[in-house]
Order: sequence, then C-alpha cells, then structure tokens
Amino acid sequence: MRRKRIIVTSVLVAVIGVAAPLSLAFYLSSVRAEQGEQERLRLLAGYALERAHRSIASASVALRSADALDLAPCSEAHIQQLRRIAITTRSIDDIGYVENGLLKCTSTGIEAGRIAITPADLTLANGMGLDFNLRPVVSGGKRMVGLTYRAYKVLIDPVRFSDVIIDSDIQMAVAIGKGGVLDTLHHPDPALVQALLAGQPTADGSIHALLYRDGLTAVMIEPRSKLNDRLRREQLLLLPLGLLMAAFIVGIVVWLSRRRLSLMGELKIAIDRREFFVHYQPIIALDTGVCVGAEALLRWRRPDGSMIRPDLFIPMAEESELILPITDQVIDCVIADMRAALLADRELHIAINLCASDIETGRVLDVLERALAGTGIEAQQIWLEATERGFINVEAARATIEKARARGHAVAIDDFGTGYSSLSSLQNLPLDALKIDKSFVDTIGTDAATSSVTPHIIAMARTLNMLIVAEGIETQQQADYLRERKVEFGQGWLFAKALPAGEFLAFYETRRAPSTA
Repeated sequence: MRRKRIIVTSVLVAVIGVAAPLSLAFYLSSVRAEQGEQERLRLLAGYALERAHRSIASASVALRSADALDLAPCSEAHIQQLRRIAITTRSIDDIGYVENGLLKCTSTGIEAGRIAITPADLTLANGMGLDFNLRPVVSGGKRMVGLTYRAYKVLIDPVRFSDVIIDSDIQMAVAIGKGGVLDTLHHPDPALVQALLAGQPTADGSIHALLYRDGLTAVMIEPRSKLNDRLRREQLLLLPLGLLMAAFIVGIVVWLSRRRLSLMGELKIAIDRREFFVHYQPIIALDTGVCVGAEALLRWRRPDGSMIRPDLFIPMAEESELILPITDQVIDCVIADMRAALLADRELHIAINLCASDIETGRVLDVLERALAGTGIEAQQIWLEATERGFINVEAARATIEKARARGHAVAIDDFGTGYSSLSSLQNLPLDALKIDKSFVDTIGTDAATSSVTPHIIAMARTLNMLIVAEGIETQQQADYLRERKVEFGQGWLFAKALPAGEFLAFYETRRAPSTA
C-alpha cells in the first residue's frame, strides 16, 4: 500500500513538475512578447510626439515673430513679412492677421471677404489658442489645425503631427492631453482612441501603448497577430529553460522515489539478513557519576559498510509496521551483548525503546518474556521507553504499562514535552520514570523562552513520584544544574556518546559502582 502511495504521489508530482515550468515558460513568453511589443510601440510614440512638439514649437515661433513686427497691419510690407514667415516655417501652411474677429489679411494678401474667426477650442499652457477642426477656403475644405497668438493665426496641416514612418498595420493618433485628436495615421477606430485616451478598459484584443509628454499624447494600436514573431522568439529562448527545469524536477522526483522505494525494499531485506545492531548510550547517576545502565539505540549498517541514519529509516519502519521485527532484533542484540554484564551486576539496566504500536497492543511483552527465559537476566534490568505518541490511546497504554510493571519492567516516557501528553494523561499512567528531552536541557543557563520549562517538568515528575533522566547533557553547567535539583540520572556527550557494545562495556568498567562483595 505504501509502495503504491509513493508511486502515485511521485507520478502526480512529476506531472506537476513538468506542467508547471512549461506553463510558466509559455506564460512568461507571452508576457515578455507583449511587453516587448508595447515597448516598441512606445518608442514609435516617442518619435511621433517629438515630431508633433517640433511642429507646434515651430508654429509658435512663427506667431511670435509676426506679433513682433512693427509694421502697419496688412500693409504691403506687413504682408511681405507674413509671406516670408509662411515660406520659411515648414510646419505652417499659412498665416493671417485678425482684427475685430475678422480675418483681415494673410500671407497671400488682403482678404476680400468677411471671414469670421471664432474663439479657439483650447488654450495651451504657453498662451496659444488651438483649433482642432478648421476647414478654410484656402485649403479647399481640407481639415486644418489652427494655432492663434494674439492677432495672428497660422494653419497647420494635421499630417505634421503624425509625420512618422510606421508599419501599415500600426495605427496612431496624436492628441492634446487626453482630449482633442490632432491627427491620426492608418485610420484607427475613433471610439477606441477616445476610450484609450480616457483610460477606459477595452476588449478589442489589440495591443496598444500610450505615451504622454508635455501636454501631448500619442496612442499606438496594432493587432495582436503582430505578436506572433516576437512570441516565437521568446518561446525559443524560454522553452528550453522550462524543459531543463522540468527535466531537473522529474529527475529529483525519480531519484527521491527510487530512494524511498529502494530504502523500503532494503529495509525488508535488512530485517531478513539481521543487519541491525545496537549502540549503547550510557546512563549516569548524577550524584555519584556511576554508570547505572544504558539506552539501546538502533543502528543499521548496509552490506557495503555504509550506515543509514536512524531518522531516515525509523519513521518509515514505524509507518510500515516493519519496526516490530526490528524491535525484536534489538531485544536479541541486547541480550547477546549485555547478558554477562547484566548477570554480573544486578543494578545495571538497559532501556529499550518501544514503538507506539507495541505500547498500544502489548505484543512486545511476550516477545521479551520468551527472549529472557533461561538467560538469567531479571525483568527489572530491562527498562522500556516510549515516546508520547505511544500514549495517545491512554486506556490501551495503561493496560500495557501495568502488565509490564507486573512482570518487573520499569517503564519510562521518553522525550517528554515534545509530543502529545498532558499532565492529566500522565497522572493516569503508572509510569516509573520521565526523560527530559534534550531541547529543554539545552536551554539551561540561557535566556531562551523555554528555559523555565525544565524546572516545571522536574517538579511535575517529583509530584508523580517518578525517577528523572535528563537527555542530551553536553556541559558541566547543565549537569550541575540538574544535580542541584536532585535529578537522578543523565545521559549525553558530556559523559559519553552512544558506544558499540565492547566500548560501552569498557566505559562501564571505569564507571561502575564499587563491589560490595
């Protein structure tokens, strides 16, 4: 079942691992292509605005030059000067003099008819008046843009504002601010232009860009089909990266899956081949420094000599129930390694860790009883330890603990404070000892937020009449602190690391209690 779950999960992760980078590559290609095309349109819009500004600036200079003339209005000399200004200023088509709201003369001569000049549609920041839609007789009814300054008015062909070279499928409009359109190129939709100028959302599917500069706005519009070439270039750049990332993710998934599957397979083979052995973490009486026992710690050495870390295979073994035969092998190892020492010193004990399943079912007690039969080892010399996960089902745990104690075993709760137990559940369990987790011991003498937890755990154990074992003691300061608070036992690297059986027995000989014989 677990193998199937690993395979299904791996396939799903691999599919996501392929789809996500490729989808991201396609998405980024589209975004980059559109951003690149909009940037190109903004560049073209900049050229258009520059051309429009030059036209307006040139026309403004012509108007101010005319206004500065010190000649009788519409005299021969005045008209000649107007003609000179019109000829030398490329951005204007004609210039005229206005008096009392009527056009009096232009660069071509005295105006014979009465042509009324209406007020400008818009006044610019420089004081010039602007007309968007003039259709004078002189232009043959063609639309012209007018620019007025005081008594003078010039006519500008709108093409002057859009006189840039762009592709035929790119449409353009140049407007004053966000309102009046000066000119367009390639016939953009007026409604679309007005919507874009007003900042309204559009749904025509086109690509567009707006550029605003010094009172003028350029609008550039092109069909989305123009993206195709740029999109293909972006895809050629990003898709290989997406494929490379997808291949990397799939490779990692395959590697992890094979590792998980192969580790599970190797674990089963290791059980059959009895590849497991035990190291022994000495337990020291803190008041005397005597070694009173050891905690049996599971180790796994592969046939090639490599060691597998317990944190890698024990959770897998617990989840798959393979921990049960492994626990049985630990019991066999402890008896084989420690039998002589346990027979020689009845005060010596070895603590064996039990999984949650064994605490709930009590299966291991019968295994222990059969293994100890005929060895001479007494039940009280084998302590049983379980983490707080083993006590979730309090009723089942109590039954197992009572049965174990009835047979002579002491039972301890391991890594207390890191799991699920509460004070009420502890009160309902007939435990002999409590082991303070290393994470709390580490805070001794520090300003850590949990540094105050350790004395509370000690006080609670005292209230419940439990022996206390402190794990992970690494400094003399920690050992002194615990000794001062009457903690009975400790283990940790201050005394010794977990040792192979032979090295532990040698260590034990140097730390054993004096013989009373």
